[in-house]
Parts: sequence; structure tokens; C-alpha cells
Amino acid sequence: MTVDAGARLVDGYAQVVFDLDGVIYLIDRPIPGAVEAVGRLHGEGRAVAYATNNASRRSSEVADLLTGMGVPARPEEVLTSAAAAAELLRDRLPAGAPVLVVGAEALRAEIAAAGLSPVDRADEGPRAVVQGYGPQVGWADLAEATVAVRAGAIWVATNTDRTLPSGRGPLPGNGALVAVLRTALGRDPDVVVGKPESALFATAARRVDGGRTLVVGDRLDTDIEGARRAGLDSLLVLTGVSDVPELLAAEPARRPTYVSRDLAGLFDPAAVVRVPGTPEAGGWSVVVRDGALDLSGAGRPLDALAALCAAAWASAPQVATVRAGSPDATDALATLGLPA
Repeated sequence: MTVDAGARLVDGYAQVVFDLDGVIYLIDRPIPGAVEAVGRLHGEGRAVAYATNNASRRSSEVADLLTGMGVPARPEEVLTSAAAAAELLRDRLPAGAPVLVVGAEALRAEIAAAGLSPVDRADEGPRAVVQGYGPQVGWADLAEATVAVRAGAIWVATNTDRTLPSGRGPLPGNGALVAVLRTALGRDPDVVVGKPESALFATAARRVDGGRTLVVGDRLDTDIEGARRAGLDSLLVLTGVSDVPELLAAEPARRPTYVSRDLAGLFDPAAVVRVPGTPEAGGWSVVVRDGALDLSGAGRPLDALAALCAAAWASAPQVATVRAGSPDATDALATLGLPA
């Protein structure tokens, strides 16, 4: 089913909070339609914010990057896990306390801006280790962090994203680097700041003074789960990491409110669907048979997706394998990126 047949999704919300990688841009290029979508929101006077787990850029740098792509953005609209981690440590440690930084220069800058002292080695007596993604992070950096944490330093991870998107497919993210320390130390970080923790989204939601906030993201394990933890509605767009097979297999904590192929779903009621639907709706019928979801009938591919979600999420054990029971179902599954 579409979103309130004829109503625009965006009209139900005072603010839209976007993830960046996989939603607004891919590495350094805007995703088709993103510039126009954000421009349209600004033109309507709607509040816009950006929440990113990327700790390799400061808020001002992200705002400059967006503006350079044609998306006018102000630093105060950008919420980064690097800035949030620095604020957390500022509140926990005395002014000037040494903090071992594993990550990009932007993370070091945020730690310094918070009145703390960035250091590089465990023998400098760091009170905390803050770990964020940086393309130059290597074994020596991780070794120093391991020694510091074993000596009693607080271990703060900006995020635990397993991968980050690229033009060549998903690449190792900060979560992969955190996993190195987790293996070496035999324990988890003391604090994880970024998504799926709720802090970034909760901070953004407070800015609209009681108005409803919609979170738009491409990852079920960070954006969507983070929105649910913050008690916010979410829109999954299929322009980044998570795909339809992952959606059908999603556990309850990672299920979005809506799904669309891209940001057109904010404005076009025919380009978005609320999930789950019902196993029989929009001309489609889904039944669980022999350990698979059998899709038959005809209609819009998005309505088929809503019906598939309904059947998959209600099945026990959960079923995500799909079969086509009609020629139209074969076409719909191909559109959704599912083998028939």
C-alpha cells in the first residue's frame, strides 16, 4: 500500500534527518536526485539535518562538502560521531586530559576543540582512547590503543559500522577496526557513540520542539536501528548498503517504517510504501510454502515488497527466500533485485 494514498510522506514531518554516505552522496559524488530533494525541502522551509557516523570529517568540512555538491548546508545542521565522542569525553575527563586518538585528523581536531589533549602513544598516559575511521589507520595505531586500554584508559568508539560504501562496493569500516581491538582485548568498547546508538538522532529531534522527525538512511544496522532506538519513524532508501534480501531478513529492531528506491519517496506517494503491508494487498498474494515466500499476482513492485515483508516478518522461523508464482511476480522480483 502507498502512504495514505495521495499524501506526500514529507508532509507528516517537521524535520528530515539524513544519513550521508549512501543517501546524499557516494564517496564524493551526489546520488541522483539527492540535490533536488534537499533543495525542495529547503524551498518548502522544512528543517533539515544530517547525522553521520563518519568521523573523518568535522561538521564544517561536511557542510562545505555538501555545499560544493549543490546541497547548501550549515555546520550546525551536521551531527557527526566525532564531535559527539569529543563532547562525551569532555564531560567525563578533566580539561587538558590526554586522549589517544585512533582515526583521522578531523577526530584529533574535535578532541582538541573540546579542551582535551590528543596524543599518539600509550606511554603518554592517555585517560581515554577514542577510535574512529581513518584511511591511514594501521597496525601501529591499533597496537598503541590496545596497550592504553589494557592500562585502564576508557575506550570510546565513534561507531561500529562494519562497512562503508564505495564505488567498488562495501569496504571495511570503523567496525572492522574496532573488531581488531575487540579480538585483542577480549571485550567491547566502553562506549559506542554513533548509530545505532540514539544520541545523534535524539539531538536532532530536540531541535524541532515537539515536531515529528523522519530519519532517512540506507543501512538497517545503523540508521534504521538508531531511529527505532530514538523512537522516530524511518525511511529506508535502496541507494546504499542494505538491500531487499537484508530487509526481508531484518530482525524487529531493524525494520523501517517506510521503504523507497530513492529520495523521490519523500514527495511522490507512488514511490514509497509503508512496511509491512499485508500478505494480500495491492494485487499481490504471498504465502509461505516449503520454506520460501511464494509471490503471485500483479501490481506495483513496492506493493509486492510490502506484502513480502508482512509474510517474512510474521513467519517463524523467519523466511527470506522468495519464489515467483506468476510472470508479473518474476518481473517485480527482478525490479526489487531478488532472484525469482
